[in-house]
This record gives sequence, C-alpha cells and structure tokens, in this order.
Amino acid sequence: MGLGRHVAGREFVGNPFFAGEVEPCINGQVGASGAYFGQDIQRILGRLLAEQLPDGGWNCEAENGSSRSSFNTTICVLEALLGYELAGGINLKVTEARLRGQEYILERRLLRRRTTGEVINTAWTRFSFPTWWHYDVLRGLEYLRKAGVTPDERMAEAIELVESKREGNGRWPLGNQHPGTMAVEVDEGEGRPSRWNTLRALRVLDWYSGRG
Repeated sequence: MGLGRHVAGREFVGNPFFAGEVEPCINGQVGASGAYFGQDIQRILGRLLAEQLPDGGWNCEAENGSSRSSFNTTICVLEALLGYELAGGINLKVTEARLRGQEYILERRLLRRRTTGEVINTAWTRFSFPTWWHYDVLRGLEYLRKAGVTPDERMAEAIELVESKREGNGRWPLGNQHPGTMAVEVDEGEGRPSRWNTLRALRVLDWYSGRG
C-alpha cells in the first residue's frame, strides 16, 4: 500500500485503523486520510504531538534513539496536522506543533542542512507522484501552499528548482517513481510528462507569484 516501511508492533495488532501505530510517518499518512474522510483521528493526533522532537520535526527512528528529525517523516506528519485543521479541527496544540514543524523545513530551505548548507539528499530534487512516505522539494512546497504560508526568500531556491524542471512542452516530467501499488496508473513512467507533477508545480508557482 505504500504507507510505510515496517509492520506495526504487536501492541498495535487489532487496534482500529484510525487509532494509530508505532511510526509517525505511517500515522501521518493514516491521519491525513482520516481527516479527509471525516474520521476521528484524535488518538493519532495525540501520539504525533507527543512525538515531536526538540528541533521541531519528527522521525520514525526516534524510538531507536534518534534525536534529529527526518524530512520524510516530518512532511507526512505536517500533512496530517494540516488536514485536520482544513477539515475544521480546532486545537491550539495541533497548530503550534504544525508551525514548529513547518519552520524545521523552512529553516533548511526545503533541502539543505542548516549546519553546512549542503543538499541533504539529491533525490529530493526529482519530483515523484505518488510520493508515498518520501519527501521531495515539490511536496514540501505543495504543503506550504496548502497551508497558506506567505512566500519568503527561504523558498526561493526551491521555487527556482521547480521552474528549472519545466520542459519545452510546458509540462513537468515524473522524475522518480517510488515502489508501490496504485489502483490506477496516473502517469506513463519516469521521464515522461506527469499530469500530477504539472498540476502541483503550476499551483505552487501561482501561489508563490501571488496569482493563486
């Protein structure tokens, strides 16, 4: 299904689907789906709020001792928290946690280490759909657009990257196809024009320029 990498721990076996499990990246994706379909995701939200790390993000490896956040996990959680709010959920703690997580990404200009300025992962410059649990720059920008964040210079490099990926036909290609099973294939494969990447890129550029 592409939701995550591991099977939930035994203590979660038999739990209701929207009750959550051990990994915040999976809980983020389940929570986002639950919010969209009007399900009660309060137990998932409680887990996610309790698992936020001091630097503002989240990491599925925190249970193994990691104290540094992961972009992959953080974007999944941010989408869940935002989905809850967009569905009409009102919880100051959720909003505060989301804004802290949002800053974690912005402080790193969506792709660079805050300490050295180097690109964290070049795979993030190749845009995917569906993204499953993987982060990339277009996914980060699409979250910021949906969240109504006011564009600033910390996004400039990421926007330039999106613009640079546009091909002569005006479309954006599928840069990377992650493993996973789709009920219906929506694109023709890596390197081919992607309907969803094109749609998301145009939305992001319109938002950044003030047209959307």
